[in-house]
Amino acid sequence: MVQEIQLPNTTVSLFIKRDDLLHPHISGNKFRKLKYNLAEAKKYNKILTYGGAFSNHIVAVAAAGKEYGFQTIGIIRGEELVSQIADNPSLQFAQECGMQLEFISREQYRHKNEIAALEYWQKKYGEVYVLPEGGTNQLAVKGCEEIITSADEVYDFICCAVGTGGTISGIINSAMPHQKIIGFPALKGDFLQEDIRNFTHENNWELQTDYHFGGYAKTTSKLIQFLNDFHAQHQIPLDPIYTGKMVYGVMDLIQKNYFKKGSKILLIHTGGLQGILGINNRLRQKNKLQITYYE
Repeated sequence: MVQEIQLPNTTVSLFIKRDDLLHPHISGNKFRKLKYNLAEAKKYNKILTYGGAFSNHIVAVAAAGKEYGFQTIGIIRGEELVSQIADNPSLQFAQECGMQLEFISREQYRHKNEIAALEYWQKKYGEVYVLPEGGTNQLAVKGCEEIITSADEVYDFICCAVGTGGTISGIINSAMPHQKIIGFPALKGDFLQEDIRNFTHENNWELQTDYHFGGYAKTTSKLIQFLNDFHAQHQIPLDPIYTGKMVYGVMDLIQKNYFKKGSKILLIHTGGLQGILGINNRLRQKNKLQITYYE
């Protein structure tokens, strides 16, 4: 589903593809990334994966496990979170779906892809299908290539949030030659360039790195106010970790005349609305402005 976003006093046209509506829990890019991975995981019937406190990927894998009959194990970054499950809607939902959660230190998490770590988990849980953090691998990119269809060739620019690089890689691979893909990283740092090039050889893309609002899962009152105002004007809910930052960035670039006159811009809504509850809990504890449209 594609919706037009009405913008007064601009020379461009803006549209948003509502991939957040694909599934109530396996939504957005997670639906795309898991499509072919779940088919491969049937050989094991057991999935082990990784994520942080508000991980959309952890939630999606847990929901998929419950819906399709997989055993799921989530390796969670941050030992302190083990005592915070009751206050963390994302982890609580994953646990309620039957996911077994393992909490490890941030130092251990940094070594999660090393052979010794993988051998440890396989020794503990037996043969498992291992999905990387964020679900990004070749099969995930294959699924994300289906985000863009022939109907989308009318757009000049396609914009999406970037986490681990899988989604934008799929979009880059399936884009038409005349289209430019713009990614908005939710994390600080320029390391994503190399990660994306592992999955694509195209050069029709760039990253706008000034809209991370402090880094992964970080927000500001300015961003929260933007999300509330955007929903009031357009009735489209955005998450504060990924898509919300991307939409803010696009709006800012429009104001700065980045896009040439007459451009048609397509935004990809990659879901992640479940993360709002956890962010709101954190904002409430700090007595800060909260997102008002999601409960």
